Amino acid sequence: MVKLVLAQPRGFCAGVIRAIEIVDNALNRVGAPVYVRHEIVHNRHVVDTLRAKGAVFVEELSDVPDGAVTVFSAHGVARAVEKEARDRGLPVLDATCPLVSKVHIQGRRYVAAGRTLVLIGHAGHPEVEGTLGQIDGTVHLVGSAEDVAALDIADDSPVAYVTQTTLSVDDTRSVIDALKARFADITGPGTADICYATQNRQTAVRDLCRVVDMLLVVGSANSSNSNRLREIGVELGLPSHLVADGDAIDPAWLEGVERIGLTAGASAPEDLVQGVIAAIRGHVPITVETLDGIEEDLHFRLPPALDRLARRDVVAEEA
Repeated sequence: MVKLVLAQPRGFCAGVIRAIEIVDNALNRVGAPVYVRHEIVHNRHVVDTLRAKGAVFVEELSDVPDGAVTVFSAHGVARAVEKEARDRGLPVLDATCPLVSKVHIQGRRYVAAGRTLVLIGHAGHPEVEGTLGQIDGTVHLVGSAEDVAALDIADDSPVAYVTQTTLSVDDTRSVIDALKARFADITGPGTADICYATQNRQTAVRDLCRVVDMLLVVGSANSSNSNRLREIGVELGLPSHLVADGDAIDPAWLEGVERIGLTAGASAPEDLVQGVIAAIRGHVPITVETLDGIEEDLHFRLPPALDRLARRDVVAEEA
């Protein structure tokens, strides 16, 4: 009998739940189509489910018809995108994760205080692109300690840093240490300001890897936090695989394994986790248990703009 151990916490975080609820609510209140700029979250199954309900995913606002309800993804957008939507009069629902918005606010405050801003993150990631476009002036993007050494900033400059939310304290420690070693006058957010979901899931995976022989992570290939969870397993010496769903399970992975660890990235729904469990059970007999861990109870409020959409519909019907 193979023991399957589930990480706790795993799967959806509060920001992802909020973003999906915004699209669902918009579809329920105004009907299809509702246009979403970029994937609402980085999970193919979530996107396909919303698409089946009438969500239309686009990369640019130029693909959104005039007057169409438009949702900005959980990753956030640049100010230029916000301005373009305002100039066109598009009714916008901003699904940017509040923790991402917090990074934008922190960055603007540091720049307003006269500090040179460094953003720790992955080039090309939608959240990073949005953050770079939310802050006036030059923002220096670094992804490694080596990047810090190459920064074109005087060593005596007042510097501040912010981080991509899908990076944990562990992910950024070496970069922050390099920044502090180079710049004497430097400030940045405390560990309490790092995204709780990213840190919690990585901590849970480290605990999980101590008691299993193999790690499976449910998540999409373009999900930064899901890939990082798999990388932690590799770093700890375990065979580790990122799977989109139960169909991705290779029976050969299960040969000779006595304890399987299973978790999910912050954008992966629990039904995909259950599908992976069912797929494994189809190959080998298993028992399932959940590792002790943090019980998350954070919830983010939906934007007031949703209520305005509802009132607009009522007015239209009464007219």
